[in-house]
Amino acid sequence: MFTGIVEETGTVKEVKRSRNSMQLSIYCNTVLTDTAKGDSIAVNGVCLTVAYFTDSYFVADVMPETYFATALSELTLGNEVNLERAIAANGRFGGHFVTGHVDGTGKITAKRQSANALYMDIQIEQNLLRFVMNKGSITVDGTSLTVFDVKDDRFTISLIPVTQKDSVIARKQMGSKVNVECDILVKYMEQLLFKKNQYHSGDGLTIDKLASSGFLI
Repeated sequence: MFTGIVEETGTVKEVKRSRNSMQLSIYCNTVLTDTAKGDSIAVNGVCLTVAYFTDSYFVADVMPETYFATALSELTLGNEVNLERAIAANGRFGGHFVTGHVDGTGKITAKRQSANALYMDIQIEQNLLRFVMNKGSITVDGTSLTVFDVKDDRFTISLIPVTQKDSVIARKQMGSKVNVECDILVKYMEQLLFKKNQYHSGDGLTIDKLASSGFLI
């Protein structure tokens, strides 16, 4: 589990690709402080397992599911990436609940500066947009952010100066692909209340069910 508070930006040292997977080596400092083999580190919001590390970089494997579902497949030598270690049980929870299991990718479609804030529009698919709400939480490339607007096929985020400086998002150009993880609490709520599954054959929460239970007048 992560918080979406980026600890540092690392630099891609090496990329070893196969047809549908890859291995990443990433230069970094802070996240290596207490790292052990098998630890989880979020790389641009994607939870990866440390396979090997030295005092200046770590190595992680990207399996086919992650390769095709995230923007990690587009990383090349020298790219900067957001890094965060899994949250300790006694750590501060400064962002929101982030699993590191990316829901999909988005595309930056607009960037505009307003005073000290950098606003960005990110286009995503409709099956993800239903989990996005105004003033709700969302994770973009591993950074916990607040949604400031939701439109037909996109949402708007705003980066404060410290986020512009300490994460990679502000330095990405229009058209760039980003990893998006929607709020896990919203996803669980939909699953429990509205979605049919093998364990629940009913229609979920409906207006008729609310009315029959006395919640509507």
